[in-house]
Amino acid sequence: MEKRLSAIVAIAQDGAIGRRGELLCHLPADLRHFRLLTTGHTVIMGRRTADSLPKGALPDRQNIVVTRSGRYSRPGFVVADSLEQAVQMADNPGEIFVIGGAQIYAMALEQVTTLHVTLIHHRFDDADVFFPDINADEWVQLEREDHAADEKNPYDYSFVTLWRISPEQDR
Repeated sequence: MEKRLSAIVAIAQDGAIGRRGELLCHLPADLRHFRLLTTGHTVIMGRRTADSLPKGALPDRQNIVVTRSGRYSRPGFVVADSLEQAVQMADNPGEIFVIGGAQIYAMALEQVTTLHVTLIHHRFDDADVFFPDINADEWVQLEREDHAADEKNPYDYSFVTLWRISPEQDR
């Protein structure tokens, strides 16, 4: 069975995805959405993303860390020395999720068939990590849910699912 690679990311209006080694902001709705989509699946991440997880490996998921050194030791993580190796190591059924950071997204983007994006309708002037450019001609929007800011989520946001248009399809 062919393995399907997806990416899941929260992106601000200017393409920002992080600042000072952390997420841009705390959006509980995005965290719930992330957990709902990725639980039971394999998640692939870079070393810095793995290090940024406050409680370590994400529960109920196979956690694979891609690191050039091939060395990483934290409970609950499996190590791969390339994205290709990480995809081959994925044991869980269904989608394989690339969850960051920017270097891993850049490596994976050409292979990704689905983008699960939380668009944060805000700019973060101190952002220092950005998602690679997305060529809009290569993607079609399958779903979109718009949400207004509320007492728990300080910014307006949208959950958007994009599907890669295959070269064989008419545009």
